[in-house]
Amino acid sequence: MAQTAQSAASLPEAEPVLCFCDVTLSFDGPPVLEKISFRVAPGETRIVLGPVGVGKSVMLKLANGLLRPDEGSIRLFGEEISQMREEDLFSLRTRTGMVFQEGALFDSLTVRDNVAYQLIQEQVADEEIDARVLEALRFVGLEETFRMYPSSLSGGMRRRVAIARALIHRPELLLYDSPTGGLDPVTSTTIIELIVKQRDVYHTPSLLVTHRLQDAFVMCTHRFDAEQNAMTPLPEGKVDEKTSFLMLSEGRLIFDGSLEELVRSQDPFVREFLA
Repeated sequence: MAQTAQSAASLPEAEPVLCFCDVTLSFDGPPVLEKISFRVAPGETRIVLGPVGVGKSVMLKLANGLLRPDEGSIRLFGEEISQMREEDLFSLRTRTGMVFQEGALFDSLTVRDNVAYQLIQEQVADEEIDARVLEALRFVGLEETFRMYPSSLSGGMRRRVAIARALIHRPELLLYDSPTGGLDPVTSTTIIELIVKQRDVYHTPSLLVTHRLQDAFVMCTHRFDAEQNAMTPLPEGKVDEKTSFLMLSEGRLIFDGSLEELVRSQDPFVREFLA
């Protein structure tokens, strides 16, 4: 047994799926992000907290190569993307799933074609598209919307369709941009339950930005129970060890750690944000 433990301890640490190193970005003014460094490991969920306007969404666009940093390094799936040509980024982007604010669905396309948009561009056979779209919609509980248009869906349903679209490629990294923004508390809980379900069923590493503390705490203190097909609270005092926090303030990363470390932080900004 001791030999097995020693062998496990000697194994190299898995390479992060996403790594920021001293990343700085400005838009003709003071830095939006300054000297940002963090990692997302395989199977890990990182929740980025902070008030509106501190650069959380910008961080996601950098992670997907939609923006380029002025300084620093960004590695996605082991590839340095900071100066990568746009055409070389395409294959890496297909390995990520992005859930945009407000869902960002095409109103002129059916739910089926919204979810399958990338597969259609790749000229995947219709039979395979239908099967994969139904699988993704089943995961978010919206099979009945297959032939509907986004205009006939509620805000929460549109957001769930956006999650299905992000999952269609079975991504290796998920990026969530304020997935509950603008939703009522009940609908927000439904969306968070889906994100927890994805975390606990597929174990896809994720980077999620939000200014809603309640969403972050629910994700840390709940798990998805496959038998009940529902999100359930962890035993009192327990938290999900693969879910941790980053916090931004004025373009700087001021916290990187666990829920326990977050609630015990003595940083004045963190204390005020948690109050």
